[in-house]
Amino acid sequence: MTDEQLRLTDDVLAMAEQIVRAGPICDECLGRAYAKLGHGLSNAERGSALRTMLTISGTEGKLGTCWVCGGAFKHIDKLAKRASAMSDGVEFESYLFGVKPSARIIQGEKLFVERYPTDTYEPLKHAFNREIGKAFEAHVGHGTVDFERPHLSFVIDLSSDRIDLKVRSLYIYGRYQKLLRGIPQTRWPCRKCKGRGCAACNYTGKQYPESVEELIAAPFLAAARSDEAYLHGAGREDIDARMLGNGRPFVLELVSPHMRSLDLVFLREQVNISAKGKVEVNDLRFTSRDTVALVKETHAEKTYRVRVSLASPVEEGKLLAAVSSLIGQVDQRTPRRVAHRRADLVRVRRLIDARAMIISEQEVELTLRGEGGLYIKELVSGDEGRTVPSLSGVLGVPALVTELDVIDVSASAFPASV
Repeated sequence: MTDEQLRLTDDVLAMAEQIVRAGPICDECLGRAYAKLGHGLSNAERGSALRTMLTISGTEGKLGTCWVCGGAFKHIDKLAKRASAMSDGVEFESYLFGVKPSARIIQGEKLFVERYPTDTYEPLKHAFNREIGKAFEAHVGHGTVDFERPHLSFVIDLSSDRIDLKVRSLYIYGRYQKLLRGIPQTRWPCRKCKGRGCAACNYTGKQYPESVEELIAAPFLAAARSDEAYLHGAGREDIDARMLGNGRPFVLELVSPHMRSLDLVFLREQVNISAKGKVEVNDLRFTSRDTVALVKETHAEKTYRVRVSLASPVEEGKLLAAVSSLIGQVDQRTPRRVAHRRADLVRVRRLIDARAMIISEQEVELTLRGEGGLYIKELVSGDEGRTVPSLSGVLGVPALVTELDVIDVSASAFPASV
């Protein structure tokens, strides 16, 4: 042993002697003071080795409950067993533990660090979380720690002896087609009872009996044994509109799933059979929570097929010219029909392309391609001057949408890797 190693050993033993003389201390906490020494040893092994060396030299530690951790490390195996029981029946690959020390432990730790400062100390939280993780793995027989996106997250409150478990949601990306009008995208609480259930909604709590969200989610909820599901869509079509073409991108979030290894091919078939004629899904794949933000915040270009009724006859040439003149910038103040749930402001959007097929002097079918967030019904009607330009405003004739279908949502806005 070199002179430097001897000096280090003497310094460590001198400090360790002060620590054990101060009061009862467990091997874990004694070892934490020197966590960076002794490669390959656990803190408990370090503490035990130091205690043995001190005993040989005549220093006996005091008996009793550890004054630093209050005996918390003694209960790790018991807590790990409880956590294991809580995870029983839940499929997972990764986990993470967090601990909330009691006020008494926080004070003891603070005093310990202040009185016996070392450069090799490991905080109690770090050591506790690691050790209970090791014990948990030993009980369940599998799993790895994941500090970013664990499937299971445990929080242990040492002051109340409570363990909380959060199961990470499962996220599935796909595209849906809505083939039938009159179905909202998501569950819509009854306007009258706010979802509580009343005679007006037949005590369902819903304004509409079904939604795209519920039709898609039902087979997934059963397969994942999940508590709840949320559909996050790339925008939403109106209830009276269809979503056709390549479908609208969405992420289905399954809350607290017990099963994660789902057969997406089978579940796609189940959705398309059970919701036949109403909703169809395609391109399903597992994804992450990050994709929810991508889907909701990306303003993808969309193409619409729109049937328009005119209040009075319009000459064909004038009508075609009016439709073409709409291409370009469109200023839209929040439409009156959504003003109750959207901020009242003027949004600037672009109409990229516009084509018209004349059906009669008072009816036309339009194919419109615009930026995400462009309100098509108001582009036609003008919404009493809140949208400029509008077909109604250019023609000087009231125009109303009678049918609307979304026939394309730009695929380029959503990478294949999501």
